[in-house]
Amino acid sequence: MVVIAAIKEEEETMDQIPVRCSKVTQTRLIFPPDTNHLGTIFGGKVLAYIDEVAALTAMKHSNAIVVTASIDSVNFISTARVGEALTIEACVTKTGRTSMEVYVKVFADDLLSGEQKMTTESFLTMVAMDEEGRPKPVPHVIPETEEEKELNRTAAARKKQREEKAELRT
Repeated sequence: MVVIAAIKEEEETMDQIPVRCSKVTQTRLIFPPDTNHLGTIFGGKVLAYIDEVAALTAMKHSNAIVVTASIDSVNFISTARVGEALTIEACVTKTGRTSMEVYVKVFADDLLSGEQKMTTESFLTMVAMDEEGRPKPVPHVIPETEEEKELNRTAAARKKQREEKAELRT
């Protein structure tokens, strides 16, 4: 009986992963080729970084290859300049059967003054794929912090918005 209980407990933990286990943080220095004529980072560069870090986060969570199903929202809040460091943080906020909502925050760090400001935030939907390129089931995510719980709680409203946008395209 103890063996069966231990196996059940192991199966449950394999199907549920805390947010912290798949979080990814990446830091990049901003160089002149990364910027526009105003000396601020190109929005397209930031989007590429967001997509990359979201994919890494989703891959860690699902132990699978992932594809970007959609970039659901991107809010550019402030700029980042040459010589600053970008810190990109991502976490899985909610899971479906084969999909994961990933929240990404981008910060600009002034390495001389120590000041940090949020520059961008984004939500993406990633889908796990099997070896044949078909969607693959993913483990549920377990939010632990207050921010994670709030993001998880509000995910249904964001999903509804995604579905409404999709309906407009049909």
